[in-house]
Amino acid sequence: MFQALGKTLARTIDFIEVTILASGTAALAVLLIANVLARSFFQSIYYAEEVAKFLIILVTMVGVSYAARKARHIRMAAFLDLMPAKLEKIFIFFISAINAVVLFAMAKYSYDYMAQMRILGQKTSALQVPFWTFMIIVPIGFASAGIHYLRTILKNIKEKDVWLSPEQQSEYEEEGTLGY
Repeated sequence: MFQALGKTLARTIDFIEVTILASGTAALAVLLIANVLARSFFQSIYYAEEVAKFLIILVTMVGVSYAARKARHIRMAAFLDLMPAKLEKIFIFFISAINAVVLFAMAKYSYDYMAQMRILGQKTSALQVPFWTFMIIVPIGFASAGIHYLRTILKNIKEKDVWLSPEQQSEYEEEGTLGY
């Protein structure tokens, strides 16, 4: 039961993250192109820069979590691939633990920063929206990536094989590229 629930939760999180990444990137492109055209022929869209900043923050923080979960982050693949499996597993434990600690610390600091902005009542200049609402994704993104690194440690304890992330074994295989 818990395994089925875990798989359903993983598929749901994957769907949400991929949807946010795709739609956020597309919205950013449309907004910036529309702003360039508007600036060239009419008048610039006054809120375009603020919304673009928000979309960049959103895509970046969701991307951090996605990369940690799918093992799509920068790593020393050639170095790890040359190691025996036991040593590779030790390195993955060590790397995942350090990453989790750093990401949870970043989540705490970014939460404190966001809370300070909320207390000060900072608002965006064009839309007059509380700035902390744009920043709420930052501690969430850092914390979820930290959780994925903890899951990597647990997966490596549970499984005999080496896992780079909760969803990616050490044998790095490219996802489908439609023949390219």
